[in-house]
Amino acid sequence: MILSLVVLVGLESSLGSIVAAPAQFVEEPLAGVESDQEMTTEDADTLALQPSLESEQIAETVKLPQQISKFDTLMKRIGEESGHDWRFMSAIAYCESRFKEGLVSKRGAAGLMQVMPVVARHFKVPVSHIYNTETNVRLACRLLTEFENMLRIPETTPEYDRLSIILASYNAGVGHVQDARRLAKADGANPNSWAVVSNYLRLKSDPQYYTRREVKAGRFSGSRETLGFVELAMSKYKHYCEIAW
Repeated sequence: MILSLVVLVGLESSLGSIVAAPAQFVEEPLAGVESDQEMTTEDADTLALQPSLESEQIAETVKLPQQISKFDTLMKRIGEESGHDWRFMSAIAYCESRFKEGLVSKRGAAGLMQVMPVVARHFKVPVSHIYNTETNVRLACRLLTEFENMLRIPETTPEYDRLSIILASYNAGVGHVQDARRLAKADGANPNSWAVVSNYLRLKSDPQYYTRREVKAGRFSGSRETLGFVELAMSKYKHYCEIAW
């Protein structure tokens, strides 16, 4: 869930029953008596082809894209307009609200993407508009774009690392993520590696680290939630890319 203050301070889916067919007993012809019907070579060839034809039909069925949620059309449209992969946005929506557009948290985060009122104010949008699903998604996309610009992650960074760091910013606030990256850099570690950044997010609950001069957003005690959020979102995103396009 997006942490409100840090955003501003950091300027941050049935198996069908398979019924066994009843056994059928076919009486074999007596020895020396020819069957009324003989299988021709053509018939044999046709039967031989049936398994492969069925396999091809099954394969074609598997390749059909699947629906992620009832919001796919909306996600695709906004994703195309904003430059964000709609499946990535869907993964965030799953993690934040399980696609429940009327969900409101105790802290006031609302809607599909669990947008905080402070985010609406930050983008000069009336707070009441965060309860509108389309506006809710659009605000989340604007926030993702702002995070990308602020993080300035090199283009050569692997997608997994880049998206994981952005997700962490969405959940914990970009201020804490930037702190973790600054700590990493100061210690000679890679500030664009999610493995490294996630470790420093853990360390930010330790006064030995959150009191260092590189830290601007103070102590961070939500690393367990953030790391779990990133892991689930990335897993969902990977799955959605496999089933939807």
